[in-house]
Amino acid sequence: MSEPEKQPTRPATTPTSLEQEEAWLWRIALFFVVLLATGLAAESWERLQSLPYHLGLLSIALLCVAIAFAGFAYGRRKRVTELQNLVRGFQERTTAPTDEQLDQLGELIARSQRSFKELIDSFDDIAFATSLDGKIKTVNRRVTELLGISYSEVVGHPIDEFLDEPKRDDADRGLARFLEKRRWSGLVCVRLKASARTLYFDCALNAIVKGDEVVGISALARDVTEEREKERRFTELFETLQEGVYFSTPEGKLLDGNVALVYVLGFESKEELLSVDSRALNSDPDQSPVLGRSVDDQGGVRTREITLRRKDGSLGIFLDTSRAVWDAGGKIVRYQGTLVDVTERREMEKALRRQEEFHRYLLESFPDLILVIDLNGRYSFVSSRIHDLRGYKPEDLLGKKVEEEPDYSPELFALYRDLIAGRKMFGSCDYRARHRDGSWRTMRASASPLFDAENKLSGVIVSVRDITVEKKLEQQIIQSERLAAMGQMIGGFAHELNNPLTSILGMSELLQEGEAPESVRKQMVILQQQARRAAEIVQNLMYFSRPPAPGKSPIDLGELVQRTLHLHAYSLRKSNITVDFLNATSLPPVSGDAHQLMQVFLNLILNSEQAMREVRDRGTLRIRINKDEKSVSVIFQDDGPGISPDILPNIFDPFYTTKRPGRGTGLGLSICKAILREHRGNVEAASGTGGGAVFTVTLPFAPVVPSEAQTDPV
Repeated sequence: MSEPEKQPTRPATTPTSLEQEEAWLWRIALFFVVLLATGLAAESWERLQSLPYHLGLLSIALLCVAIAFAGFAYGRRKRVTELQNLVRGFQERTTAPTDEQLDQLGELIARSQRSFKELIDSFDDIAFATSLDGKIKTVNRRVTELLGISYSEVVGHPIDEFLDEPKRDDADRGLARFLEKRRWSGLVCVRLKASARTLYFDCALNAIVKGDEVVGISALARDVTEEREKERRFTELFETLQEGVYFSTPEGKLLDGNVALVYVLGFESKEELLSVDSRALNSDPDQSPVLGRSVDDQGGVRTREITLRRKDGSLGIFLDTSRAVWDAGGKIVRYQGTLVDVTERREMEKALRRQEEFHRYLLESFPDLILVIDLNGRYSFVSSRIHDLRGYKPEDLLGKKVEEEPDYSPELFALYRDLIAGRKMFGSCDYRARHRDGSWRTMRASASPLFDAENKLSGVIVSVRDITVEKKLEQQIIQSERLAAMGQMIGGFAHELNNPLTSILGMSELLQEGEAPESVRKQMVILQQQARRAAEIVQNLMYFSRPPAPGKSPIDLGELVQRTLHLHAYSLRKSNITVDFLNATSLPPVSGDAHQLMQVFLNLILNSEQAMREVRDRGTLRIRINKDEKSVSVIFQDDGPGISPDILPNIFDPFYTTKRPGRGTGLGLSICKAILREHRGNVEAASGTGGGAVFTVTLPFAPVVPSEAQTDPV
């Protein structure tokens, strides 16, 4: 063929305005698809990140697929345009195409087929096409990788040659329905003959149509085996959890729940539970649904303790932890959470609290102080009785060592060491402890080893009791026994002295009757007076030491006071104390025990003597006896320091004393008060107008008993 007759390599066609407009629309549409995929990926990225199984990668995959589709569509559109131009050129020519042109057309078609093959081979999903009788027409590389054989070994073979499931019979039964709709999608369970593993594919089947007749099937399948396994494991976990798991609407209506939830709420089945009203679980039906949330709720994690009503009407306490689930548009579609039944736990906690409270109250109400000392010698427990016994608070001693305590007791620490070392299994000791106010107390501690739950020695438990009062009472008893013994001795001495005194008095009277010089007679009178005085002292001693007679008898208080003064006359003279005693005349008798009343008067005289001796070398004790309509009063007034107003209310309390240590026990006035109370009388204390102390003893008159010898006058 000559040069002028050569045909152009490619038909020279000029695109029409319609083709240009079509190309422009294609570019805009593809750009819009990519832009839409980019926006959707960006919007869903943050939400998908919060979901399990790394679902956030779906956004990136979606964007990549959109870009690949746009590139593929744009390339295919370009190739189709070239083919259209080439065909149009052929149609416009009257001559047959040359071999070169046919080669170009074949090359173009082959290149297009290769591009299509490369595109479907780049898919991660499975893509294949079959005829209606099940023979494979084409597959992508993912199919050959899955089967482990080459492309040529797959194409042209029946598909059931490689599969155990699904069976050919199952596929044939669904073929008629597929030919009718020409589209099907769903989950397919696949088991390969080359592998015993079961795979799951999310498939989409489309009919291959030629002349309005279905000649084959194209399939695109995504392997969801891993997701299916995760879903299965999640379902197993969901159903086997001991905690109740639920899904609910924002209004509190249950959407789903596991077996544990059905069990803890007392229902027979999940369907029965899901069918109940949202308020049926409320402890108070008038309130809003207990699982619901307010409209403005942001869907954050909520952990709380709630009370739910079970099917049988009983109430249970549950720990509820839930959070929201959003859709793609950011709207809360449901809530998911767990319910843990803590009813028994709360009951046990209440029982433990009650038991702890009981133990605490038991220890707090125990009259003794309870101490626990650990193996390091530190106080690990101190009961509140520490405040009553020593004025401290428990926290003042907790954690401190026994040796670090101010004025600690060596006796108590030695007892602790003996018990820790195993030298004793039980022990006790008496020791002195300083009160926070500075006073000293006498304590008695009883201790034993303390063992833990594993029967190992963990410390020493000590019970401490204040025995200060008991010690003082013990001293008082000892002193009383001494006084009783002394009284018996005085009685014996007085009886022995009474005989020689009687002889002296008799002889002095005989000598006075004889003739004697006046000087001798005066001496004899003095001798007789002193002997009589000695006899009176002996009689008073015998009266005081005589055991009290049972019952009470009429007593002349003036004579009783006089006897008491004679008994204590020597001590008063030695202390330079003058007694100003003014007895009343015609005193009615009082009923009482002379021995006890004499003890009262002697105690008041002794107190006045000691008070005056502390401030001066000499003093005066005034004693007056008065009477009124119903009683007799004996008033003792000294010129000592008097009684301070701040101690006056406590002066008759047991063991209360203002004397120096060793000078008194603080029991004298309290005993006087008790004796006079038994006699239906009283004793009162006050400060004198000119100074000194005034004690007033009041006793009622003895009742008048009619004489049996009294008769009517004749």
